[in-house]
Amino acid sequence: MEIRLDGRSALVTGGSKGLGLAMATEFARSGADVAILARDPKTLEAARASVAATAKGRVVAYPCDVGKAEDIAGAWAKVNAELGKIDILVNNAGGSIRGRIEDVTDQMWQDDLDVKFFGAIRFIRLAFPAMKERKWGRIINVLSIAAKAQVGGGAPTEVTRAAGMALTKVVAGEGAPHGVLVNALLVGSIVSDQVVRGHRSRAPDMKFEDYVKMRGEKIPLGRMGRPEEFANIACFLASDAGSYITGTALNVDGGMSPVV
Repeated sequence: MEIRLDGRSALVTGGSKGLGLAMATEFARSGADVAILARDPKTLEAARASVAATAKGRVVAYPCDVGKAEDIAGAWAKVNAELGKIDILVNNAGGSIRGRIEDVTDQMWQDDLDVKFFGAIRFIRLAFPAMKERKWGRIINVLSIAAKAQVGGGAPTEVTRAAGMALTKVVAGEGAPHGVLVNALLVGSIVSDQVVRGHRSRAPDMKFEDYVKMRGEKIPLGRMGRPEEFANIACFLASDAGSYITGTALNVDGGMSPVV
């Protein structure tokens, strides 16, 4: 099966690194015009050039802090002016912040909610009307497997991700009659920029390849996932091939999650 996105336009938040960059690359390679958003202009421009190297259509990039409503509104207006429309929205921005409940401050809670939850809400609110009018749209919320199975010490990120899964289901119900499909992809243990940072802080004396291998041994498939494998699933859901899938939360984790 060849997955094509010709004639579609996609917006990916957190698109300058890791999973966001992999999804933007795969979308562009499959024929879509792609806009990537991230906070750091220098990293963003390097990512834009990387995506454009194998793109079939246009690739644009704009700095945007998705934790700020004014940044979202400004970036959305620029992307629409340049690409004309957004058919595919991927809410991917946000890292992982975990701590004991008594150590998580109000500001930490608010910052996490602003980026991961309210950022997604604001982009969906902007995207929804035109998608409904065109009777075609795809929204993918990138969460983590902790959205389904939380553990102690996982606040605030695991709570925010669980809220994102509920948001996915609610918006899917509203979008379905209009051809707007909304799904969540739940990340397990995939080699990404977060893993690179984890290696630096937790095992700086260990070779990165050995660190990845060690982490992979705990996963049923026996290895960590690759960003490209995650991007392939996102591309499928964003295409016409995924036309009967909505309201789902799909684990992309090599069997790591304790729940389906």
